[in-house]
Amino acid sequence: MITIQNLQVAYGQSVVIPDMNFAAKPGEILGIIGRNGMGKTTLFRSLIGMIPTKSGKVTIEDREITHDRSHQRVGKGVAFVPQGRMIFPYLTVYENLISGVRGRVSEEDTCEIYALFPVLRDMKDRKGGNLSGGQQQQLAIGRALMTKPRVLLLDEPTEGIQPSIIKDISRSLKEIRTLKHLTIVVSEQVLSFVLDTCDRIMVIEKGRLVREDNRADVNAAQIRAMLSV
Repeated sequence: MITIQNLQVAYGQSVVIPDMNFAAKPGEILGIIGRNGMGKTTLFRSLIGMIPTKSGKVTIEDREITHDRSHQRVGKGVAFVPQGRMIFPYLTVYENLISGVRGRVSEEDTCEIYALFPVLRDMKDRKGGNLSGGQQQQLAIGRALMTKPRVLLLDEPTEGIQPSIIKDISRSLKEIRTLKHLTIVVSEQVLSFVLDTCDRIMVIEKGRLVREDNRADVNAAQIRAMLSV
């Protein structure tokens, strides 16, 4: 569904991702795990078009999006939930949900999000800034799903969220994958969340993918040691 070939991303002369290759299959949840500063956020921002790609190729199904602007990538089926969520604090929950929708808002789509995240229905008239961190994360995911993506990118979705809500988000992502047959790519540094959620796990270090395991083959102790270096 999404394929990255020889991707290189840099800030000026500083190369953060020197040469990256990976692909995620339709309906797969892929986890990219690594410590802070290893290139996770840079990778995700480049995939959504917030940072220009220096070289390489990004495709969604058979459509290249390497040099598209962010809104064009959204139009081709990519949605992004950024680190820190970045919801609009002075808009209501409902206004946040529909903020990325182009054209007429479908009541059916909105009700579908409320079914996935019932707390958003209960708080639909509340300002986004008054929600807890976990509720804001659910809102950010719901807002992304309103664009009807084929690929959902989530950058550090557990940041600042209490453990009980983290389990709810893991459960919701698996439900979303099943209902919508989405490909989901998650960046994280919380190994327990990745193990609970993902079908396949890659470890990123200094902008390079240095390890790949199917969930059933993961040696958690080895990965935990890599994350603690």
